[in-house]
Amino acid sequence: MNAKQVAELSGLSVRALHHYDEIGLLRPRRNAQNGYREYSEEDLDKLQQILFFRQCGFSLERIKKLLSNPRFDRARAFELQKKHLMLEKERIEAMLSTLERTLKTLKGEDSMSQREKFKGFDFSCNPYEEEARQLWGDETVEKSNDFIASKSDRERKDMEKILDELFRELAEIRDEDPDSDLVQEAIDRMYKVFNESFGHYYSLESFASLGNMYVMDDRFKANIDKYGEGLADFLSKAMQEYSDRQSER
Repeated sequence: MNAKQVAELSGLSVRALHHYDEIGLLRPRRNAQNGYREYSEEDLDKLQQILFFRQCGFSLERIKKLLSNPRFDRARAFELQKKHLMLEKERIEAMLSTLERTLKTLKGEDSMSQREKFKGFDFSCNPYEEEARQLWGDETVEKSNDFIASKSDRERKDMEKILDELFRELAEIRDEDPDSDLVQEAIDRMYKVFNESFGHYYSLESFASLGNMYVMDDRFKANIDKYGEGLADFLSKAMQEYSDRQSER
């Protein structure tokens, strides 16, 4: 399918499709004979995903970053987008109701409180973009991965040994209460190890977000739970408790 046909199908302009290609967001193959763009079924599936993200208020730069993440989960993305659009539907319906009542008020057929005049308006940040960032675009994880990748084989093995020993020790106490002093002392050691060993400083907030990713990302969960069933869930709770405690000091 050529660019003109895809434009007619999707409602985008040919110029927009060319722009997506130029920025590396959606790059179809080129016909070897005439150089024209040719979109495959896979390209169309990806375009659908892109357009759902656009409808949910994501920037092209953010979408590109999410789609290029090796942990990206298409099914989970659709669930995230559905949740956003359902709530957006509720918000629009509330705004339409506010608009209808405002018209009636102008005609003297109704009256509204000051608060009711603004029902349905919401200019806060997009919580679903933050959720997607935590799922597939956490910058602290990416920076740590880049730092580790820059090291020699010997240095990487040393880091792997540090992590292996750390998670084995944590697995031994996973049946304890996450907010107990014993566990919190262990999580404090974990926090210090992470900030001393992996080339990135974890704020308390990003440390808690990392714990959240341990249970939300199936790959993280599988890698951590190999040290002991339930470890990922235990760490997520303990890391959040640690972050909350330290933030209050």
